[in-house]
Amino acid sequence: MKLTGKQKRFLRAEAHDMSPLFQIGKNGLTVEMIREFEDSLENKELMKVQLLQNTDWTTKEAKELIEEESDITVVQTIGRVLVLYKRAEEEKYQHFSSRLPRSN
Repeated sequence: MKLTGKQKRFLRAEAHDMSPLFQIGKNGLTVEMIREFEDSLENKELMKVQLLQNTDWTTKEAKELIEEESDITVVQTIGRVLVLYKRAEEEKYQHFSSRLPRSN
């Protein structure tokens, strides 16, 4: 999903007070882990993932793999933290997508 700058700003603001739900450690980022992100995002829509100091992955590499292997959009990277967004399929879980500013 292609987000506008205004939509990304809205999502970044919403994610500001969140704590990371997942951590990427010495075992690195796997496709299975990305599937777990997708499952979690199905009823959250927005979350943070942290890269620990003992991982060989950079935030850029993690961002590229996540966006390549899934429909997840990386809204922001802050240091070693990624903010992930994926629109929920079920309306009852659309906490953020229902409030996203409209794209023109």
